[in-house]
Amino acid sequence: MKKHTLADEQLVYAFQTTLSTHSFDTLYQRYLGKVYQTCLSFTNDTQAAQDYAQDIFLKVFRKLDSFEHQSSFSTWLYTIAHNHCLDQHRRRKRLPTEPLAPDLVQTLAGSSPFTDDANENQLRLIEQQLAKLSPLDEDLLRLKYERGLSVVALSQHYQLSESAVKMRLKRSRDRLRSLCVREGDG
Repeated sequence: MKKHTLADEQLVYAFQTTLSTHSFDTLYQRYLGKVYQTCLSFTNDTQAAQDYAQDIFLKVFRKLDSFEHQSSFSTWLYTIAHNHCLDQHRRRKRLPTEPLAPDLVQTLAGSSPFTDDANENQLRLIEQQLAKLSPLDEDLLRLKYERGLSVVALSQHYQLSESAVKMRLKRSRDRLRSLCVREGDG
């Protein structure tokens, strides 16, 4: 265990003095699994945990040159990971959502127009399947399609890049569509 601590300190020092990406890559490989598990324990969603872990390592990469060695690297990293997950959890709770509007059925399900009865059934199905998504994915879809928030607003709110928000929205829509098709066939 002591060996890792010394190696971590040496890698951090190498990064700080030479901006060696090899040093950072080694730290990344060493701690990615543990950071991912920390994120997964907060989210219970593999995709959200992967996204959070990547966001955390981006923060670490940006801040590593200012790391002051007052604690071990791992303690510093886990503190960043824990705080990031808490911040994301708080952000999700901050913006209230409204019930799913019936005219959004086509957008979310990618379906053609329905009769009123079929539309009502589709709406019910989408509501049920939305609950199966991760809280972050559900919130993103609801905020985008119900509240009309732009990708820019979502990226600022969740402190993600615009491309990350677009990708999460696409994956969330695809996941929702897949759940609806699977449930609709069953």
